[in-house]
Amino acid sequence: MIRLCAPAKVNLSLHVIQKRDDGYHELISRMQKLKLCDWIELRLTDDQQITIICDDKKVPSDETNLAVQAALSFYKTYDPDKKRGLAIELEKNIPVAAGLGGGSSDGAAVLKGLNKLYNYPFSELELIDLARPLGADLAFFVSKNSAAVAYGIGDRLTQANIVDDYNYLLINPCFSVSTKWVYDNYRLTKKTNEFTLCGSQNDVKKSFSAEELYNDLEQVTSVRYPVIDKVKKILLACGAAGSLMSGSGPTVFGLFDKKKDSEKAIKQISKRLAEIGDFRIFSTCAYTGA
Repeated sequence: MIRLCAPAKVNLSLHVIQKRDDGYHELISRMQKLKLCDWIELRLTDDQQITIICDDKKVPSDETNLAVQAALSFYKTYDPDKKRGLAIELEKNIPVAAGLGGGSSDGAAVLKGLNKLYNYPFSELELIDLARPLGADLAFFVSKNSAAVAYGIGDRLTQANIVDDYNYLLINPCFSVSTKWVYDNYRLTKKTNEFTLCGSQNDVKKSFSAEELYNDLEQVTSVRYPVIDKVKKILLACGAAGSLMSGSGPTVFGLFDKKKDSEKAIKQISKRLAEIGDFRIFSTCAYTGA
């Protein structure tokens, strides 16, 4: 049996470059793992079945779950004849379909956990190859990098400096957004293609500035869900150095100076958010583990 942390992530910058013939989009995105995480327990069994139970009813318990898909991919490549059963127990803390990569992180944790249980038959690069068909963010979560710039569909990574000089305040508006819907409704423009990719093409080893926050997908999601812009304005008004929607949304995060008392800001933000709807608020920091 093994117990694993599956961290959330935020996109500090996300630039969509072009749509590929296979329907995926080429992008450049600087990502940071966070200490907000799901917990996954893996236990090998003798019945050759893969099962999953989760404390969140929104999470599927069949083969549509990325954690189950990851296990199937591992066993298919490892050795089907040596396959044992696997019981997955998932404690869900990361909101579902929230732009924080929770499902991808769960799948990556299963791949890494099985690799450890079977005495490391695959290298990290080989695990990334297994992860690639399952989703764009899995490569980042499989990697040891706590921060990276992702290229292609998110499967080519360059290590970046950890952005750990901020507290991250995540505001989730308690509804889900389909990543497919966001990309299907994103329109590439000449302006986007010629955009100077600050925070991505620049030296990824340098310190990150809140002024570099940028997300091409925000314009799509916020048109349909104007509450995203409202949340950003509240965060900035309450002292955030910068604010951005993560991934395809709808979670919005604010960067707060670690040296300042963030508790006061959280109380102010909670009061103002209560006037416009229901939200989940998470205060966290950069994840520095593998």
